[in-house]
Amino acid sequence: MSLHAFVDESRRNDRYLLVVAIIDPGDLTRLRKLLRTLLLPGQKEVHFKKEEPGHRKVILSRLGRCGPVVHVYQRGCADGEERARQECLIAMVLDLVAVGVVRLVLDSREVRDHHDKRTVKAVLGKRSAESQFIYEHMLSTQEPLLWIADVVGWCYGAGGDWKRRVLPLVGREVDLDTWSG
Repeated sequence: MSLHAFVDESRRNDRYLLVVAIIDPGDLTRLRKLLRTLLLPGQKEVHFKKEEPGHRKVILSRLGRCGPVVHVYQRGCADGEERARQECLIAMVLDLVAVGVVRLVLDSREVRDHHDKRTVKAVLGKRSAESQFIYEHMLSTQEPLLWIADVVGWCYGAGGDWKRRVLPLVGREVDLDTWSG
C-alpha cells in the first residue's frame, strides 16, 4: 500500500510533539475537500491555536467522522527543541517506511527545513536511492492535510478534555523518553 503522511509539530512546556497523519491515497482528495469546508471566511488555513473553542469542537467532530489515523511522537526538550524534533523524526520515518508510506510532507519551518532533510536522508541511508519514499516541506496554507496533524498535536498537548476528544484519532503514541525501539 502506498500511504501518504503529513507532519506538524507542537510544543507544550518541556514536551515536544511531532504528529503525523497517515492517509490512504484514495482519501486524499476527499479529506482535502472536507478540511477546506472547515475554513471560516477569510481563513487560509486551520491553525488550531487560533480557533475559537466552539469551532475547535466542530473541527474535531468532523475529523472524528472521517477517521484519519494519526501517530504522536514526543520527547522532552530540556536539551533543545531541535534535538527533540530530530529524534522524533528518526523514529517516525522508520515507522513510516515500515508501514508503506511513500510520500512524507512536513510543515515547513523555512530556514530550519535543512535539519529535517539531513535526518531523513540519514535514516533512509542506502535505501534512499532504491526507495520510492519521497519527502518534502510545504507551507500549511498550501496543503490542507497538514492541518490534521496541527489539530491533533494541539489537542493532545493541551491535555484534559481536548486530549480525550482527540484520542480516537490517535493510532500510536511513542514517548521517546521511555521508548526502547
